[in-house]
Amino acid sequence: MAQGSLFDDVDAPARPRSATANIDGGSRGNPGPAAYGAYIQLDNGDVVQLKGFIPHCTNNVAEYNGLLHALRWAVEHGLTTLHIRADSELLVKQMKGVYRVKNPGLQPLFEEAKSLVRQLGRVTFEHVRREYNKDADRLCNEAMDEAAAQS
Repeated sequence: MAQGSLFDDVDAPARPRSATANIDGGSRGNPGPAAYGAYIQLDNGDVVQLKGFIPHCTNNVAEYNGLLHALRWAVEHGLTTLHIRADSELLVKQMKGVYRVKNPGLQPLFEEAKSLVRQLGRVTFEHVRREYNKDADRLCNEAMDEAAAQS
């Protein structure tokens, strides 16, 4: 077969282009030890789980960290459509432009999130009740528990 042929990738599976990401962040104490979790389900059914510990921050900063990690992952993996589901009404309403971001600690996180959203193309936000965000919450708590066990 000639190099550069149109048929080089005929048997390659199509790369997922869209996903739904449930995100969460939390702190034990506010501020205090914190973590984020992102449970990303790709349009082909695959699941990606992201989590991380943050030594000291507020609950809202942790929520934005969950969003940022999901957005960065989506950009790095070439997604063009992402549906974000979060139980933080503040984060969702700020990202939708309903609320202004008044807190100086959240402003740079919000600006980075907006920049990542522009790189993706289509990003939608949905506020969900906590019971519909259990996978992201589980990841967040796992990250805090793992960090506590290491101390």
